[in-house]
Amino acid sequence: MTAGGSPAEPEVIWARPPRAGRGPRPAHSRDSIAAEAVRIADAEGIEAVSMRRVAAGIGAGTMSLYNYVPRKEDLYELMVDAVSGEYDLTPPSGDWRGDLLALARQTRALMRRHPWLPRLLSPVYGFSPHALRYLEHSLACLEPLEVPGGEKLELIAAINGTVATFVAGELALAERARSLPWSEAAEQGVRMAWLGSRLETGEYPRLAAALTEGTPVTAAGADLTAAFDRAVSRLLEAWAA
Repeated sequence: MTAGGSPAEPEVIWARPPRAGRGPRPAHSRDSIAAEAVRIADAEGIEAVSMRRVAAGIGAGTMSLYNYVPRKEDLYELMVDAVSGEYDLTPPSGDWRGDLLALARQTRALMRRHPWLPRLLSPVYGFSPHALRYLEHSLACLEPLEVPGGEKLELIAAINGTVATFVAGELALAERARSLPWSEAAEQGVRMAWLGSRLETGEYPRLAAALTEGTPVTAAGADLTAAFDRAVSRLLEAWAA
């Protein structure tokens, strides 16, 4: 049995009634529960999310919350679905590359607004109501691409994986910058000076040439945005080929 007294059997939260048991009209909703959990996670991190904290936030008893959400994993699923509703799913333009790049940019922004999201991404949570709408829209954008539907789903997964990896790096850099006892610019300056001294030895001619020929990616938002667009665009071009 689970903490809420439910049978220990596989269950999909979306197939479950909004509230288990009989009685008066529910005082809370899944939307309000998810919103409170998202608020806590955004402010304090996913580790701070607990059934007790969420229940207190919505003015409910901890045990009564299990009538709405039987497991913490279900709470996570509600959270992922809630933020997935933030997508602007405008009708496809007919340019599948442009549409998918626009969606990838939205996903990046979504993950930056909710830094805990990449940690909860799972195929298990991919079939919630908002996630299904996202997938249907993505496939509509990919109508002009003449490949089997299964490969289109692979492309969507590859893009989301690329975005999650990219954002994880961004979040790690930001977290490190906040923990530094000096400015990020001072840190970058010292590191670049040391790198320059290594390159001047002539031991790394290819690396020196690569850094000279290209625009180094730094912590500057514009550079990272350009690098993000290039990464996703190259992935899309690979599928087009």
